[in-house]
Amino acid sequence: MGMEMKLQFKLSQQLVMTPQLVQAIRLLQLSRLELVEEIRKELDGNPLLADDSGDSVTSKSRDTSGTTNREAPELDGRGNPNNLERPGSEHSDTDLAMRDTEKRVKEVDWEQFLENRQLQQAMPSQRGGFEELPPIEQNLTRNLSLQEHLLFQLQMSDFVENECRFAELIIGNLDDRGYLDMSGGENPDGTKRPDLTLDDLANEADLNPEDAPEVLAMLQRFDPVGVAARDLSECLRIQAEVLGYDAVEMAIIKDHLHNVERRNFPAIAKALKIPLEEVYEAVQEIQKLESVPARNFAEVDDKTIAITPDVYVIKDGDLWVVTDNDKGLQRLFINEGLAQRMLKDPKAKEFISEKLRSAQWLIRAIEQRRRTIIKVTECIVEKQKDFLERGVAYLKPMILRDVAESVGMHESTISRVTSNKYVHTPQGLFELKYFFNSSIHRVADEDIASESVKQAIKKIIAAEDKSNPLSDQAIVKILEDQDGIRIARRTVAKYREMLGILSSSKRKKMF
Repeated sequence: MGMEMKLQFKLSQQLVMTPQLVQAIRLLQLSRLELVEEIRKELDGNPLLADDSGDSVTSKSRDTSGTTNREAPELDGRGNPNNLERPGSEHSDTDLAMRDTEKRVKEVDWEQFLENRQLQQAMPSQRGGFEELPPIEQNLTRNLSLQEHLLFQLQMSDFVENECRFAELIIGNLDDRGYLDMSGGENPDGTKRPDLTLDDLANEADLNPEDAPEVLAMLQRFDPVGVAARDLSECLRIQAEVLGYDAVEMAIIKDHLHNVERRNFPAIAKALKIPLEEVYEAVQEIQKLESVPARNFAEVDDKTIAITPDVYVIKDGDLWVVTDNDKGLQRLFINEGLAQRMLKDPKAKEFISEKLRSAQWLIRAIEQRRRTIIKVTECIVEKQKDFLERGVAYLKPMILRDVAESVGMHESTISRVTSNKYVHTPQGLFELKYFFNSSIHRVADEDIASESVKQAIKKIIAAEDKSNPLSDQAIVKILEDQDGIRIARRTVAKYREMLGILSSSKRKKMF
């Protein structure tokens, strides 16, 4: 077989991901907070970038215009202004008085004055009012974390030094629920490390391992009671012991929590050989215990997280108007005066040229991001007018392809635009991805969005008899009879789990 070398010419088209294109794509998928942080980093690293804050605007106006609005004073040979009023004018007496005051101020020994001031005690005031209140900075507070709350109690305890070190290790290994997490984690190579034991923590704290369980038991009775428990049974048992629960309740906590979860109360009555009514009473008392000790010490409360919308949808007459929310976002511009001065320096010309191109691309990418979000939102609004007018029940099925074809973009671009972007509508605040739903077939009407079906299921369960909750199959029949929605039982179960709703056996109210 012969071998030979050839030269061939081939014409082809391919997409080259330039750094500017990569930056534009990355900015497109950033959330609002991430974009603010990215702008801050660029402002710190690029001297030619300026925002609309006070100093930058002032420098811009001076650099771009070259002069200020007021005429600059002329200086004489000693640096004094020539065009100011001379003594003998109507303000000469005032000027002399001000100079005399400045001279006396300079003669004051300020170091001695401040030293004496610090040594002076505040005189008690007999009158009330705002003058006696401390500065507002001293009144700003935040909720204590669980660890801080426990460490404060530890400082007030009578533990010796090595017991305190052991207790601090226990507190440092608590998870978000307040339980003791002894898992070893993973190594950098992905292999699992062995789980920790109380003996390991005791040895690290120079504590006798025999004393470790006793110190842990004392720590578990700190507030909140049951903290640092290793499982639910231990957490409830500690609380029950402190509150003085009887033997039946302690036995149920120790051996029959699985039956309590499944509402299998007859099995508990049979195992403990007690009447069913007594089991009911015991379970009622057990349900008063706290299963998550750290519940009131969450550092971030999901209900208080404020979300700033990226766009607003407002109805103006018969039209729906989409406007962007530029509040909190710096408006960037190029400091042209500084750029022109720096470009005159041959040594800085290459550096400034690179920074100038970077600033131009960033401003252009941010503006393109804003226009793309508005364009996609306008398309969503056009397709979801019934939702905006009448609510979630009228949300129409829509997928990424529908919007991509309307705006002439790729589906991946639509996915980036709608991720972590929020829109404020008359129906509430929603993530843009909320409007993309699969379609569910209806018997004698057009298809309905899956999110509307979820809300219908939620409404049905909210109106059910709590002592005799509806099964998933019963919900299927109600949906078909009332709304003409035909779905499978497993779909109802999937939507119910997505909504965080328990099964019918666990929703049943026994008391």
